[in-house]
Amino acid sequence: MHPIVNEIRDALRENYPDSEALALAKMLLVEVFGFSTLELYGGKDKEISGKRRDVLDEMIRRLKKNEPIQYIIGTETFGGLTFEVDKCVLIPRPETLELVHWIADDYGQNVSCRILDIGTGSGCIAVSLAKLVRGAEVEAWDVSEEALQVAGRNAGRNEADVLFRRKDVLTALPEESRYDVIVSNPPYIAEKEKAGMDANVLEWEPSLALFVSDEDPLVFYRKIALLAQEMLAEEGSLYFEINQAYGRETLQMLESLGYTQVELRKDAWGNDRMVKAKRS
Repeated sequence: MHPIVNEIRDALRENYPDSEALALAKMLLVEVFGFSTLELYGGKDKEISGKRRDVLDEMIRRLKKNEPIQYIIGTETFGGLTFEVDKCVLIPRPETLELVHWIADDYGQNVSCRILDIGTGSGCIAVSLAKLVRGAEVEAWDVSEEALQVAGRNAGRNEADVLFRRKDVLTALPEESRYDVIVSNPPYIAEKEKAGMDANVLEWEPSLALFVSDEDPLVFYRKIALLAQEMLAEEGSLYFEINQAYGRETLQMLESLGYTQVELRKDAWGNDRMVKAKRS
């Protein structure tokens, strides 16, 4: 192993398990400093010095403060696409990609499909669907202007055609537009769940995109479902990523609003994570 790998791992051991510290060291060297796999395990003549060494030391300092490495590097890979991320947006996660694939499987062969992504954040759902669903017309909303700027850059870097609009879904009124798909990964972590969260999420990722009150954890789902009653096309579908603790409650809420063919799916880790419902 290259000596610098061990140096970074040793510097991080107080903050991370050894295996995670090693993975972070390798990621920094590959993604930021251009090390090849061969150089990670050999390449003892490759050094990091001068300004590059200052950059590395600053990144190690940030990691020791539990800042996510994706924010430090500035990007995250999602479904084979590269997305810019910063503290204004959530880091895209594998379970969200499962939701994207569900929609793509259902609508990927449509020659004409209108999709609305509510609470787009980094734009990972909207951009991915624009790439995967042939002929899709994709629109995305977010309450955060900063998030929309990030999402817009991500659409550009991935050559995806997405219309971004600033909208607060909790105060939004139904529009005349009709969509075949409305999808959302809204805030769904109850305040009472904070105690069990990792510091790199709790201290760094945007609270606006994460948390809801303990008193009404389904507030976003209910409002989006009410909007979708009027904004989905005939036979249109509503998709959610959900909190695993509220799977049954989410199903019951959708059924009470008259949605049909309500389906709950688990993610790769066996947790209730995704819901699909059809407009009645």
